[in-house]
Amino acid sequence: MGPQALPPVLLLLLLCRAGSPFRICAFNTQRFAQGKADKADVMDIFVKILSRCDIAVLQEVMDAKGKAVPTLVAALNSFDSSGPYNYLTSPLLGRGNYQERYVFIYRVHKTRLLDSYTYEDNHPDRLDVFAREPFIVRFTVPSKALPDVVLIPQHTMPSKAEAEIDALYDVFLDVQARWNTEEMIFLGDFNADCGYVAKKRWGQIRLRQQPGFHWLIGDKADSTVRENTRCAYDRIVVHGERCLGAVIPGSAQPFNFPKEYGLSEEEALKVSDHYPVEVELDTACWGLPPTGPTGLVLLALAVSSGSGYGI
Repeated sequence: MGPQALPPVLLLLLLCRAGSPFRICAFNTQRFAQGKADKADVMDIFVKILSRCDIAVLQEVMDAKGKAVPTLVAALNSFDSSGPYNYLTSPLLGRGNYQERYVFIYRVHKTRLLDSYTYEDNHPDRLDVFAREPFIVRFTVPSKALPDVVLIPQHTMPSKAEAEIDALYDVFLDVQARWNTEEMIFLGDFNADCGYVAKKRWGQIRLRQQPGFHWLIGDKADSTVRENTRCAYDRIVVHGERCLGAVIPGSAQPFNFPKEYGLSEEEALKVSDHYPVEVELDTACWGLPPTGPTGLVLLALAVSSGSGYGI
């Protein structure tokens, strides 16, 4: 007689624990271009940071010739065999000679790029608000409860941070109308602290005041590398009940890479003067009925009937 089979409910609950979180990161790479790509010690830290992320959204990528990003992704694929990684870059965005790209680097076996567009900064009441317009991308998520999510990065001009953060609400309305979705994550270097956004102005910023927006990185966080600064420049803001419900509590935070990798401040500043910020989405048994007696009965019925509910 073979070993006794596990009860179906227990078996399913054990399988649920096997799910791994889906991590989304945003990182101001501080003028990332070929000069940084040519430095082996700097690239070593970059690939270690990015290998932690299923989707990484890079800002301040000043790769005008389009060679530094492919070099970075190739190094990442060589470093991390759990990939492969692919990437998508925005057009060069900015005014005058100062132009940047937003870059999305993602694991192709865990997510799929569905669509993208550059926001047209032509709102009749607020023309040309953004120094660098949002480049908006929709990705799949490994979940039946949250099949996809829209990522909206923003790197604000410090002197215009208040106006740009407020105008992200117009971007929200534009995405909502275009793709008929509520599930969005705004992320990036908002310059949302330390003199660039006055405390008394938060009450007039729609992305902060309108219902349904959840600021996961708080005002007391520190996303700066320099030891003599403490500023919550970089933020993650979630909209949508399903998206918020997927967030693992406490997972949204800056990633202190100098501490993690034993770097001095001088060594860390060769990489960036910002910490990445990140959030994790729970992919374990999403879509299952609630726990408790009723939920367990439904689970048992689902497994015994072979319906595979929520799997």
